[in-house]
Amino acid sequence: VQLQASGGGLVQTGDSLRLTCAVSGRPFSDYSLGWFRQTPGEEREFVASISWKGEQSYHADPVKGRFTISRENTENLLFLQMNNLRTEDTGVYYCGASRKFTSWPWEYEFWGRGTLVTVSS
Repeated sequence: VQLQASGGGLVQTGDSLRLTCAVSGRPFSDYSLGWFRQTPGEEREFVASISWKGEQSYHADPVKGRFTISRENTENLLFLQMNNLRTEDTGVYYCGASRKFTSWPWEYEFWGRGTLVTVSS
């Protein structure tokens, strides 16, 4: 499975961005998908995950109510809509694929190259 995240950029606090992760390889619907973020010197932090059918999703507390994860199985795409961005949302955002609906990064088998989101005040 190959994943490629895109859509990052430099924005100001309060702005919105939508990240996209294109997935190829094994059947897209075999996997739950997730978004994580990482800043230098820190561990990879869970942001949100979505089950393989999309009927379940889970968002980390710091982003709840601002970010929304979704997927389009017919097009093998995963999205993260990020609204009301804050400076603490700055980081490299990674998408991952797991056979489990999980928030633990070690349970993700495949990762894409990240996309950088920078939020300035």
